[in-house]
Amino acid sequence: MFSTGAFARLAQVSVRTLHHYDDIGLLAPAEVDERTAYPCDSTDQLARVHRILALRDLGFSLTEIQPIADEQVSLDELRGMLRLRRAEASGRIAAEAERLARVEARLRQIEDEQSPSQYDIVVKSLEPVRLAALRENSPAFGNETLGPIFGRLYGELHARLARVGVAATGPPVALYYDSDDGDAPIEVVAALPIGNEDVSEADVEVIDLPAVPRGVATIHRGNMSRVERGYGALLRWTEQTGERVDGYSREVYLDSDGEPDTWVTELQFVLEPRSQPGG
Repeated sequence: MFSTGAFARLAQVSVRTLHHYDDIGLLAPAEVDERTAYPCDSTDQLARVHRILALRDLGFSLTEIQPIADEQVSLDELRGMLRLRRAEASGRIAAEAERLARVEARLRQIEDEQSPSQYDIVVKSLEPVRLAALRENSPAFGNETLGPIFGRLYGELHARLARVGVAATGPPVALYYDSDDGDAPIEVVAALPIGNEDVSEADVEVIDLPAVPRGVATIHRGNMSRVERGYGALLRWTEQTGERVDGYSREVYLDSDGEPDTWVTELQFVLEPRSQPGG
């Protein structure tokens, strides 16, 4: 038998915690010393303490722990409770990871404002292109949201074209539009150039992008999680020149076969026609 202090040290909890567990009937002392009237504990109670602490760390309240520690809950019920806690914890971790990614993106934006741009801006015409496409609505921009959507869409698009024996004739293209879905207001389009190939049996949408006399573009090198740097450079250029963009951007993935940090992506905006003097 141990004194409460010695047992607390062995169990790595405070004496106050053990007294509290005793008060609420969660962990009664093994026996009371007849000479001193002090409670004593034994190593047999360690397993119960460890179980209580493990359940507490999983987020169970002491009220919920009582029947589990007393083995009034079946193994299947306990397994179900633990799986639920695991799912809840995983959800919280994912939410915090997403929040951290947003904070890091904002920090990068602030840092970029203090450093000279590494992006060369060019004004050029955009050639017409015929695309096979799949689309899906998204709740927001941001690589954490768009990355999985594009990964899914491009995988399905390649599979559908392969089934009809059609290969892309150029690099993948991403387009964005407004959607009518209030919960997912951005329409994301994953597209592949197909030239004059017949894709009528592929169950894909065909989009004909017309030639554009004037567009503005820059090259983003690296992971798309940092693509806001390129967009920031483009939009600062429009402010400095007084140009106006027409609609959302286009992204042309010039090299996306390797690791994301090696990708090369052209970011494009269509420019509105210049107003004529006196118009």
